[in-house]
Amino acid sequence: MTNASLLLLAGVFLLGCGAARPTNQAAQQAGEPTAPLPWNTQADRQNCPVSSDAVWVAYRQGQDCIRYFAGGQLEGAPVALVVLRGDRDRLSRRRPEDIRANTAREQEAIAERLAQQAGVPVLVVARPGTYGSSGNHAERRQQREFLALNAAFDAIRARHRIGRFIVFGHSGGATAAAALLTMGRTDISCAVLTSGAYSLIERARMVRAQQGRQQRRGLDLTGLPSPYDPLDHVGGVVRDQTRMVFVIGNEKDRVTPFILQRKFAEALRRRGHKVRVINHPAIGPSFHDLKDGVGMKTATDCARGAM
Repeated sequence: MTNASLLLLAGVFLLGCGAARPTNQAAQQAGEPTAPLPWNTQADRQNCPVSSDAVWVAYRQGQDCIRYFAGGQLEGAPVALVVLRGDRDRLSRRRPEDIRANTAREQEAIAERLAQQAGVPVLVVARPGTYGSSGNHAERRQQREFLALNAAFDAIRARHRIGRFIVFGHSGGATAAAALLTMGRTDISCAVLTSGAYSLIERARMVRAQQGRQQRRGLDLTGLPSPYDPLDHVGGVVRDQTRMVFVIGNEKDRVTPFILQRKFAEALRRRGHKVRVINHPAIGPSFHDLKDGVGMKTATDCARGAM
């Protein structure tokens, strides 16, 4: 997609996304840096604070307002490190004012700290339904979530004249980063995927069996059918011998089985992509969150190398 077409997408009208509409107060506060960021809201162009930390994007299944929070010198950066957080289903059931660090100012401060640590510009991009981005987080891992993020990457890159991205995602954020690769992006120099979820229906079966829960054939752990599974779309990953994909997890992971992370890595490797699989120490009893900040450290190394 060309930069010109990306900029045109930013000007289209609302279709909505089926989530709850924000209150008038939330809409009025949407652009206030110290106001609680809305969660699980309907896409609304009028109340999207399109500025330095929000883009209005269109894609074939709809439109969304995607929030992002930047640290460091982003304008014209040859490389920017993008952070995609994991699932926030527990937080999404709380009132926005009860969610920790749920303001634009606090999110920007987090991005700035990460940028100072990394020595490169950092973007924390909010997945749909979270931290001010429109959408329904309960419908995560559906194709729409990843199409919205893909369009947001295009718009952010065009707005700030960014050269290439280093993408770091954890858990559901790793799944999102992997999905972006499958959508044919050619601007990702390095992808660091920690504790990601792949083979999503098989994963749901394994986790339900492990927890003694009733099986729900054909349904993701969200309870929805037909999730967008990066493993099913690895053919869309563009060959790039300069790009490295790191798949990092723990063999005891009880949330996203490591055997399925390896399965995704092997599918990439068979198609000629450069992949490194790392079994890293993690925090029990779930062994899902990795120790030593290995994901951010790996992404920082990638970014500095790309610079």
